[in-house]
Amino acid sequence: MCASTQARAALRRGLGLPVERCTYMHRYLVPWLRDHDDQHYGDVRRAYYAVAALIAARPRSARDTTPDQDTPMPWYERPNLGASLGQAVAKGVLKETSAESALHLMARQSSDAIHPGLPALVRQLLSGGIPIDWAVLLEDLTWWNRSRDRIATRWLESYFRTASTTNPALADSAEENDR
Repeated sequence: MCASTQARAALRRGLGLPVERCTYMHRYLVPWLRDHDDQHYGDVRRAYYAVAALIAARPRSARDTTPDQDTPMPWYERPNLGASLGQAVAKGVLKETSAESALHLMARQSSDAIHPGLPALVRQLLSGGIPIDWAVLLEDLTWWNRSRDRIATRWLESYFRTASTTNPALADSAEENDR
C-alpha cells in the first residue's frame, strides 16, 4: 500500500490516534480486517491501524532499505521492540537510560497509553538505522491488553540480552546485579 503516495499519506495521518479518529485509513485497512463481535476486536483493529501508520511514516532512508531475509526464523527468535531498543543502545542511537525508561514505562501502561508514544520512539529507531519487525510488533500490540506482563517481560529480556552482548558496561552491571 505504501507504494502509493496517496495511501501512504492517508495512513500516516493516523499516527498515535485512536481508530475512531482515523477515518482516512478505513479505505485501506477495513478490507484486511475480519468483521466480528469478538470482545478483543478493538485491540486487534487498533494494532493494525497503529502499525500501518508507523510503516507509512517511515523516513525515506528506512523505506529504501530491504530487510535481511537470510533464513526464516522461528517466531520467538525474531527481534521484538526490546531487541530493537537494545540494538539502538549498542549502536549509540539511544542512551541506555532512555531506552530502559521507555521500556519500563510501557510495561506499566495499557495500549491506550503506549500507542501515542510509539511514533516518536519508532521514528528515532528507524532514523538511526535500527530495523523494526513489523509483524512481531503487530502481534505484540494486538495482545498487549491481555498479556502485557508476558510481552513486557519478553521485551525487557530481549533488550538486556541484545544490549549487553554488544555493550560491556551493561554486561558488567548485569553481573553485579546477579551477585
